[in-house]
Amino acid sequence: MLRTSFGLRIPEGMHDILPDEIALQDRAEAEILKLFKAWSYQKVGTPALEYGACLQPVEEEEDSFYKFFDRQGHVLVLRPELTTPIARMVSTRMRGEELPLRLCYAADVFRYTKSQRQEFRQAGVELIGSASAVADAEVVALAVEALCELGVKDFQINLGHMGIFTGLMDELGIPSEFRLKFQEALARKDFVRIERLVSESLLGSRVQEILLKLPRLHGGESMLDEVLEWSAKPSLLAAVEGLKQVYQCLEDFGGLDYVSLDLGILRGFSYYTGVIFEGYLPGIGFPIVEGGRYDSLYEDFGYPLPATGFAINLGALIGRLPKPKVQAADVLVFGEDISKVIEQTRMLRSEGKQVEMCLESITREAAEELAQRKGIKNLLGVK
Repeated sequence: MLRTSFGLRIPEGMHDILPDEIALQDRAEAEILKLFKAWSYQKVGTPALEYGACLQPVEEEEDSFYKFFDRQGHVLVLRPELTTPIARMVSTRMRGEELPLRLCYAADVFRYTKSQRQEFRQAGVELIGSASAVADAEVVALAVEALCELGVKDFQINLGHMGIFTGLMDELGIPSEFRLKFQEALARKDFVRIERLVSESLLGSRVQEILLKLPRLHGGESMLDEVLEWSAKPSLLAAVEGLKQVYQCLEDFGGLDYVSLDLGILRGFSYYTGVIFEGYLPGIGFPIVEGGRYDSLYEDFGYPLPATGFAINLGALIGRLPKPKVQAADVLVFGEDISKVIEQTRMLRSEGKQVEMCLESITREAAEELAQRKGIKNLLGVK
């Protein structure tokens, strides 16, 4: 039956991957996973489908997931990220393992929001069981090294802390309704909306001044001194000190060349509690790296553990990497007797060679032309 035009399409946000594209993705993924292994991270995998009850707490927008129902009526969700599924896995199948756990992954994720309907490949790590600032510095440094390993040079890592935002909001007495709107605009870096929200508010002039400064407050460690002038709230002081410790540890890791402190970043998922970071490339309007600390997530699974990690959007990077040439076969086998062609092909493959065989009887001249078109250098005729 002839397919209709609709049958020739794919769902919005999904994509086919052609041979040269998947070769590039596989190479990038292999390089990153090799690096993760060198840092003692072990690869794990989780199902693409999870029960909605597992992922529902991280949902930020109504109907923001790809959702389905199984035959028993349970809500199933395509994973939008790997952090929560790995938390579910660790809490149910890895209890009692020696801490800290260092886990890594490479897998497809699926986002369905008002602004994003997309399937893309992620590679990342989770460092579970350590509340140390060194753990936060390790994952940031590893993200930097992973991008460098891929040959990406013009990226920038913005490093912030959720506790600074929440501490300031509490100290300034920001009403909850305004706080939610401001937080949403800040997370989207919508400076026009931020200015409109602040100017239309009934907040005092000092509070408005601080709120307008916060999104643009970035730079080196000395920038944090200005924050301390705004408040002496213990939670805010602890957040600033924690961010300083991570920044100083990064100097020991050698990753500061790519890192800038930025108090105007907020991570989208609600489980982030401490240090957060994003990585950007010129010309790409969304983060290619997302990460941070999420110390409360494991409590939701009944296994309270501190944790931190990050994910790299490999799909966004593929277009920035030089495309490798798809590897041609080592040899093309042809002949009049197909049985003998198959026998010779099997023998060569058993020796580790990449072999393409002609499926029909063709002349040597035709075989030579075929090999030339496909870039196959060696030709073997079987009589």
